[in-house]
Amino acid sequence: MIAIIDYGSGNIAAIANIYKQLKVPYVITNDLGELAKADRYVLPGVGAFDATMRYLNDSGMVATLNEQVLVRKKKVLGICVGMQVLAESSDEGSLAGLGWVRGRVRQIDASLIPANPKLPHMGWNSIVPKADAALFVGVDIQQGFYFLHSYYFDATDPDDVVATVQYGKELPCAVAHANVFGMQFHPEKSHANGVAVFRNFAEL
Repeated sequence: MIAIIDYGSGNIAAIANIYKQLKVPYVITNDLGELAKADRYVLPGVGAFDATMRYLNDSGMVATLNEQVLVRKKKVLGICVGMQVLAESSDEGSLAGLGWVRGRVRQIDASLIPANPKLPHMGWNSIVPKADAALFVGVDIQQGFYFLHSYYFDATDPDDVVATVQYGKELPCAVAHANVFGMQFHPEKSHANGVAVFRNFAEL
């Protein structure tokens, strides 16, 4: 059972529809008991870093998720701001992140981008994944994924970066550390490539 974590993010229904299409059992929840029973987690992302962390902290979910992810080693996939809160901190806010992957979220350097509008990075872009990145099996790399962001995950350990995207310079766009995975783009808006990513995560 995959728990799609509900903290008011607007893209939850799209993720649920993909898992329904794939016939993968899922639940949309912020209930601590249901979270503890799940096999793995999707942390969706639409919104700001501090607002997301404040909800996770105030709801009591952080302690439950720390137990399930860090101690019981259940797999989690963070998407967009759901990836960014995996970090220790962010240029966008003042609150501490979950710290499941070492690094800081930094604002994209707009001075490196020649054309307006410079930020956010919005639309389709190809990515460069590591050859052994399991989440990208069966993905059309040239078609790429749909992006909408002004910040990126600056991982402390380069080995935690499993895919990059070119926007002004080469930027990390997917991370993986042990059982924790994150992607800056929106697979739920990326058609067949997104379906492949969600299937791969369910089968890891």
